Amino acid sequence: MSGSEIIVIVLVFLLLFGSKAIPDVARTLGKGMQEFKKATGEIKREIDLSTSEIKKDLNSVSNDIKKEADDIIGQVDDQYID
Repeated sequence: MSGSEIIVIVLVFLLLFGSKAIPDVARTLGKGMQEFKKATGEIKREIDLSTSEIKKDLNSVSNDIKKEADDIIGQVDDQYID
């Protein structure tokens, strides 16, 4: 935002709320922003936890598939080597 845009926003803010209400409005906005940050942090943690569990499951399945593939390759090698 440019300087003139900020000045216009401040003037509109003063006209709507008055100079006495500015501290209360600023305090309310600050609390709202703090709650928003807290909520987004909680959502991020939940997403990270969910994806972590999914990654563990995928790694387990991948390891099982690799083990089975290695067993099959070993059996095929044994048949053709003998």
